[in-house]
Amino acid sequence: MNSYSIGIDLGGTNLRIAAYSAGLEFLHTILLPTRLHDGWQAVLGDMAGAIRQMMERYSPVYELAGVAVGSPGPLELPAGRLLNPPNLIGWDGLELRTELENLLGQPVMVENDANAATLAEFQLGQGKIYDVDSLCMLTLGTGAGNGIVLEGKLLHGMNGMAGEGGQITIYPDGPLCGCGNHGCLEMYASATAVVRMARERMDAANAPGLTALAAARPGFSARDLHSLARTNDADALAVFEEMGRALGIGLAALVNTLNLPLYVVGGGLAEAWDVFAPWLFEELRHRSYVFRLTDADAEQVPTTGGRTRVVPAALGPDAGLLGACLLPLQNAQWKSSRKISVETTSDQ
Repeated sequence: MNSYSIGIDLGGTNLRIAAYSAGLEFLHTILLPTRLHDGWQAVLGDMAGAIRQMMERYSPVYELAGVAVGSPGPLELPAGRLLNPPNLIGWDGLELRTELENLLGQPVMVENDANAATLAEFQLGQGKIYDVDSLCMLTLGTGAGNGIVLEGKLLHGMNGMAGEGGQITIYPDGPLCGCGNHGCLEMYASATAVVRMARERMDAANAPGLTALAAARPGFSARDLHSLARTNDADALAVFEEMGRALGIGLAALVNTLNLPLYVVGGGLAEAWDVFAPWLFEELRHRSYVFRLTDADAEQVPTTGGRTRVVPAALGPDAGLLGACLLPLQNAQWKSSRKISVETTSDQ
């Protein structure tokens, strides 16, 4: 039987569950609201119900390789324990992996959602396109996540918390972040942040375009702001300028620290690349001498080695869900290769 996996993308707004077989499109996907206001028990109950539905439908046809969840962090791995996640209020200390395993009666893998998206982008997206063995990815959604692949492997750190680039301090006197710090990248380069900055701009100055948008759509989104910016509305463009500059400052710190060949910007907010990228690159070139010395778009650079690329994600908003689906299949392949290796050694 061909193998399939079930992946879950646990977001602050939506819960997405998919069945996936390697080499194919998603076999089936389920989209549910994340009922945070009803508590983690309700959310995990919804998750378990959707997983059972997938298993009933596909286990008679395919062999289940496993179930994996991509969750906002910070996470302690491999335990799958949440540690005061700023975008999942009330979930501090939740044993996510254990609770879900108890509901399902079978093993579950838990991974940071940004790591899951980074894995997918590395294997099937920009990492594959540029044929690199290392990359750094920022995922800009409800919050700002970060994943790093070094020499083909996800970087987890000593207890699973490596890659929290969303908590890089951009402006020390900036707004309070859910992590407890002030002025984090997440407070400027996330869907939540750009909506907040737009509302602050409406309160502080005459912003007719934003005011009209708020009147027509009181709960307007980052996507609505992007649409307005594409009409050359000055105030909407100013919001994305602030966002792009903050992102450039954060990326400069990552480029200077890591010196990797590829940096990817993903998540739903990356769809606004056309309106924030110019400011991103202006700040990046100003603040990172490593980037200036290795810029892939520069005609000439002093270095004779590799070039640095900063690009939007190739896989779009499905990267996190796809990465969660890839994890159990990778794990199954690792187990299979290890079994063959052990058997070969025993025969000698």
